[in-house]
Amino acid sequence: MGSATFKLAYGYCPPDDQDPFLANAAKASENLFNATMMSNFLVNAFPALSYIPGWLPGTGWKHTAQKWREHKNHAVDAPYEWTKQQVATGDFEPSVLSALLQEDKLTSGLPTAERERELKELAYVLFVGGTDTSATVLVSFVAAMVTNPEAQVKAQAEIDSVLGYATRLPTTSDEAQLPYVRNLILEVLRWQPVGPTGGPPHVCYEDDVYQGYDIQKGTILIGNAWAMSRNKNVYKNPEDFEPDRFLDPSVPHLPAFGWGRRKCPGIHFAEASLFLAVSSMLTTFTFSRKKDIDGKEIIPTIEGAFNNLTM
Repeated sequence: MGSATFKLAYGYCPPDDQDPFLANAAKASENLFNATMMSNFLVNAFPALSYIPGWLPGTGWKHTAQKWREHKNHAVDAPYEWTKQQVATGDFEPSVLSALLQEDKLTSGLPTAERERELKELAYVLFVGGTDTSATVLVSFVAAMVTNPEAQVKAQAEIDSVLGYATRLPTTSDEAQLPYVRNLILEVLRWQPVGPTGGPPHVCYEDDVYQGYDIQKGTILIGNAWAMSRNKNVYKNPEDFEPDRFLDPSVPHLPAFGWGRRKCPGIHFAEASLFLAVSSMLTTFTFSRKKDIDGKEIIPTIEGAFNNLTM
C-alpha cells in the first residue's frame, strides 16, 4: 500500500521498501504517531510543559522532538524536490503533486514560500493518511479470514463464479458482481475499526443539544467509532464477524472514514484500493490456521494493542 500511495502523491514508484524516499517517509510517519500518543510524552497531557527550557533535567523529550522534526522535514522535502524537478523537465508520471505544480490556480494567491510548504505537506499527508491505515485494514482482513474460514470460502466461491477460469485478477469493473466481497470489506471495517476514535477531533461551532445533552460552543468532540461498532442496538452480535449483516439495508455502514467536513478526503481511493487488494488476495491465496506439532489447528485470538489514554 505504501508504494501505491507514494505514487499517487508524487508520481514516484519505490522499487522496494528500502527505497530512501519511502523508508524516510515511513519512519517520519512512525515518529508522528508516536509523538501524538498521549501516554508517550507527558507534554501531550500538560501542554504548559512545552515552555520549560530544554536544558533542565527531564526534558529529553524536547531533543527527541527536534530530532524527529528534522527527520520529518527531510522526508517531506526530498520527494517534493524530486517531483518538482521531473515536472520542470517534462519527464514525470501523473500524480497529485505534479498536477498542482502545473496548475497553480488553487495556490496562486499564496507567497512562494507558503505555497511550497503547503504543497510539500499536502503530498506527505496523502502518503501518511493512506498507508498505515490501509495496511492495518488488510491485517484485520487476514485475521478475519483465519478466524472465520466459512466467510473466506463463501467469498472465494463468489469470485470464482464471476471470474470462472479466467487467468486474471478482479478489477473495479467486477465489484458490482461481487456483493459478498463488498460486504466482507464493510464488515472488516466495522469489526476492527482502523480509527477507533473516528479520525481527528471536531469542535462544536455553536451551542447545541444532542439527546438531552447540552454541548457548548467550542467543545472538542471525539467520535467513538469503536463504541458505535459495538452497539448491540445497531449491530446484532457485534463481536462476531458477519458480512451478511449488511444484506439488511437498514444496517448502517460504520463511519470508518470519519464524518463532516474533516471526513477522509481519500475515501474513494481507499475503497477502490481495498477492494482490489482484498479480492486479489482471495483469488490467489487461502488463509489457514497454523498447526501445532500434533497437527491440530491453533485457534488464534484477536487482541488489540493499546498505547494511549482516552478521557
